[in-house]
Amino acid sequence: MKDTKQQFEHVIGICRDLFAKKLHDYGAAWRIMRPTSITDQIFIKANRIRSIETKGVTMVDEGIRPEFIGIVNYGIIGLIQLELGYAEKDDMKVEKAMELYDRYAKQALDLMLAKNHDYDEAWRSMRISSYTDLILMKIYRTKQIEGHDGATLVSEGIDANYMDMINYSVFGLIKLEFGE
Repeated sequence: MKDTKQQFEHVIGICRDLFAKKLHDYGAAWRIMRPTSITDQIFIKANRIRSIETKGVTMVDEGIRPEFIGIVNYGIIGLIQLELGYAEKDDMKVEKAMELYDRYAKQALDLMLAKNHDYDEAWRSMRISSYTDLILMKIYRTKQIEGHDGATLVSEGIDANYMDMINYSVFGLIKLEFGE
């Protein structure tokens, strides 16, 4: 399966499946999270990936794949929270959460396809560790923007950074799933 769109849809399907299962188990408990907390959660996952890449060993028997899946899912949660704001309790039905998940996954796919056209799939020549570093950079940018209450002078906003984090994670998952 060399077609990028198919590969993207395949790995997003894996992420979506886990999201749906966790939604069943926990409900939409994430609705209470403020965007800054979501950014920090993504940071924890990206930092763990970098730690594993650097150290080469893990003390917890999970590799980088689950962390990339987590970044995709928290990135989509972040986009949902930016749109709706956070809630004081789990206030979302499963159907609505999945509808929003699918909408943002589709937006991420559309963005990736547009950028892929312009950049000629340069990501395929990159190392997975570069995706990790780019995600961490996007997190630090996001934290800076959050520190300015979301206001930027010339830069894209928090939502664009979440989208990029999602897509870099998808690239990592594609490489892990399908190889170089």
